[in-house]
Amino acid sequence: MLGTTRRNRGLAGALVLAAAVAGPACGGGYGSGEGPDGVVRASWGDPQHPLEPANTNEVQGGKVLDMIFRGLKRYNPETGRAEDAMAESITTTDQRNFTVTIKDGWTFSDGTPVTARSYVDAWNYGAHVDNAQVASYFFQFIDGYDEVHPSEEGDKPTADTLGGLRLVDDRTFTVRLSEPFSLWPDTLGYAAYAPLPRSFFEDHDAWLAKPVGNGPYRIDSYRKNQSMRLVRHEDYAGADRARNKGVELRVYTDSNTAYTDLQAGNLDLVDDVPAAQLANAQRDLGDRYLNQPAGIIQAVAFPLYHDDWRGEDGAKLRRGLSMAIDREAITNRIYHDTRTPASDYTSPVLGAEGGWQKGLCGEVCEYHPDRASELIEEAGGLPGGRVTLTSNVDTGSHRQWMDAVCNSINNALDDTDACTVEPVPTFADFRNRVGDRKMTGMFRSGWQMDYPLIQNFLQPIYYTDASSNDSGYRSDEFDEAVDRANASADEAGAVRAFQDAQGVLVRDLPAIPLWYQNGTAGHSERVSDVRLNPFSVPVFTDIRVS
Repeated sequence: MLGTTRRNRGLAGALVLAAAVAGPACGGGYGSGEGPDGVVRASWGDPQHPLEPANTNEVQGGKVLDMIFRGLKRYNPETGRAEDAMAESITTTDQRNFTVTIKDGWTFSDGTPVTARSYVDAWNYGAHVDNAQVASYFFQFIDGYDEVHPSEEGDKPTADTLGGLRLVDDRTFTVRLSEPFSLWPDTLGYAAYAPLPRSFFEDHDAWLAKPVGNGPYRIDSYRKNQSMRLVRHEDYAGADRARNKGVELRVYTDSNTAYTDLQAGNLDLVDDVPAAQLANAQRDLGDRYLNQPAGIIQAVAFPLYHDDWRGEDGAKLRRGLSMAIDREAITNRIYHDTRTPASDYTSPVLGAEGGWQKGLCGEVCEYHPDRASELIEEAGGLPGGRVTLTSNVDTGSHRQWMDAVCNSINNALDDTDACTVEPVPTFADFRNRVGDRKMTGMFRSGWQMDYPLIQNFLQPIYYTDASSNDSGYRSDEFDEAVDRANASADEAGAVRAFQDAQGVLVRDLPAIPLWYQNGTAGHSERVSDVRLNPFSVPVFTDIRVS
């Protein structure tokens, strides 16, 4: 999950904030650090898109959707494995035709029931091209997707609904996929597959102003650029009921400010400890500092839609730049055991049985400055004599590692101006520039898994015209390996085919793997039972407030 946009849409209305918003650099609402009893105060960043389940594929928006929705599946916060949430059963005899039965007694936070129609209508809406949902790609496996979402821009849909969806009764619907996909049920914990209430369709603008879900929390108020308040959904039917009264998400544009507020007692939870604080976090926080592996990989991508980066010379140029980056030194100096140099395009949290391949890209992902210089010279040099590296700098301590990467490239090429950093102030601005294909040089391409399958690290980012294929990479060989993996009748066969696809990426190098990322967090003494799931997101429902 990283966020992408091909059709930009603004947030259709903001919620009215009941309390005055105060506090430096963030949207607190209680002044002097005094939070309401039972409410967790956490740092946050504004979502890029409206909070529609199929229109969010970046971390900050996804964090909220995970709190206000529950789908058919939920990913275990310890293991990451897909487990039934609203699904009573999902059955198939051929890995292509599935019968889904949902549990009885679930309601949305507006009191209306969650039915099979809530899923069928939501999926049809998410898939249809006219609704411009950035995660519509996730419905491509359902038969009839091409009819509601033509692949050629400008073509009109020839159907209003997915032919592969059929409503049976209030608790049952069937799904026909376009081809066998044995792992498909395990994808259904992703937010795009969440159900939607009738109010979403009957008064869409009102729903966007205050989204209604079926999860353990409901949105109480939201003020863009400042804060969102969520309160416990008292009639929530799931097993993971909130152990606190709510969560206040405060917007910060500087993670260092959030960390300072945590230390001062003005904040309860920071789930991205800034790089500048990592060396001292254990000393500052003791056992209130969390550092654990997560399904996140950081990479640098290239705008392959520009001639400078294409062809044989472009490939040499990309390889040279990769070998000019001293990953080991950067992760040691900046990240203090919270990053590990990457050697493939997935994550160690998958394990070898899940498709992770340690050492796959070999010397291409190692620091070889002399060879790097040779390859770049053979490619005709850097485009225009220099290269830029771009990312947002409001979250994630991105400025520090970008400076380090450029310094490494400059040292390898013995040229202090070979690489320069071009920061973008906010995540939303950065994602909009990337989605509008306005990049000319290298840019950050971090990925946090949506679900713990190797498919999720590869297909959404590198498959031709995929939803998060920001580089414009195209490879028939890669696409065919992915198609073969999806059609495999068993998990082991699927993993092997996806590993074949990884081999193509290593050869073509549309992006440079940098490092695997741990989830880091710090919390106040006011809260307990704080943990991160394998996606590095706090398990908010488990947090207790003293």
